Amino acid sequence: MADSGNDYLEEGDFDTILSSDMDFSGVLEFEKPFLIRGKVSGEIKSKGVLVVDEEAVVNANINAMHVLIRGQVKGDVKASKKVEVTITGKLTGNVSAPDIMLESGCVFNGKCIMTEKAII
Repeated sequence: MADSGNDYLEEGDFDTILSSDMDFSGVLEFEKPFLIRGKVSGEIKSKGVLVVDEEAVVNANINAMHVLIRGQVKGDVKASKKVEVTITGKLTGNVSAPDIMLESGCVFNGKCIMTEKAII
């Protein structure tokens, strides 16, 4: 699987998919690539990749390695590697990551903090 979030287009790339007819509330923790198409409220913690698809609505603080937002997110987003908000994405909350990409046409309301990349 490629590192660019825009390459996560195939369902087969994800170990878990929260489908569009699901509504989850609580703390969501995972390590492998995860795709949200439904509704999530609460908190999301991950050491892996999180993709919020175009129809998804997330009301949660997110802490993950790589976050790709194509849908709606209300909450603070922290990533250890990268946060991307595409043209269809809407983020209301603060974002913090070493690499932040806000595609032209996206909606972003919050503070943006670029952290230093971890030295390995």
